[in-house]
Amino acid sequence: MADEEYGHPRLAALYDWLYPDRGDLVPYLGIVRELGARRVLDLGCGTGAFALLLAGSGIEVTAADPAQASLDVAMTKTGGERVRWICGDAAALPPLQVDAVTMTANVAPAIADPHAWQETLRGVYGALRPGGSLVFEIRNPARRAWERWNREASYRVTEVPGTGRVETWVDLLDVRGPLVTIRWTYTFAADGDVLTSTSVLRFPEREEVEAELAHEGFAVEEVRDAPDRPGREFVFLARRPGV
Repeated sequence: MADEEYGHPRLAALYDWLYPDRGDLVPYLGIVRELGARRVLDLGCGTGAFALLLAGSGIEVTAADPAQASLDVAMTKTGGERVRWICGDAAALPPLQVDAVTMTANVAPAIADPHAWQETLRGVYGALRPGGSLVFEIRNPARRAWERWNREASYRVTEVPGTGRVETWVDLLDVRGPLVTIRWTYTFAADGDVLTSTSVLRFPEREEVEAELAHEGFAVEEVRDAPDRPGREFVFLARRPGV
């Protein structure tokens, strides 16, 4: 089940205006090129920013997301016809044999349920060709990012063409072990509508993720620092063994 910020049509239409700078995706494109991947599954593609970046580089892209509203936005973008779009998660993929699977930004942390994470890794393993790679990031829990998730630090006003002024902010609701619950609020000045989206993000230790990958048959090749967010993220490169 997708969070409201991705699954509600009015909120999905806002996403690219609220987050216009996707410089965080550039290192992922570099990793895909480094791997020599020609066929890529972008899992949790959202409104399609990375899938379209890949497709524009001549890569054959399948992009999947459980939020139809986000896919509706993605498919209308320039170059959208180059991508195979699938509404669903890793447990419901058609037969694939891709060179790499990517999960950028908060995709992996948002899979907070242990069973869902296990099913995701199994689905990814099945979608990869032998020797193919999984690339994703998690937040470094030692940085305690949630301590800065409050209205005072996050409040902003965005002018959205065709929509008008939108106020947004995030509130921290709960921290329980590795699970952090937050709520985003969106206020639309044009009609006074107020929408919210609650998310649960998982902040596991690096060693825990490595053990989970190994349990599902992956070989962890490398864990990198995110170059644009040093010390804040772990970028995992794991491989499905084989030729």
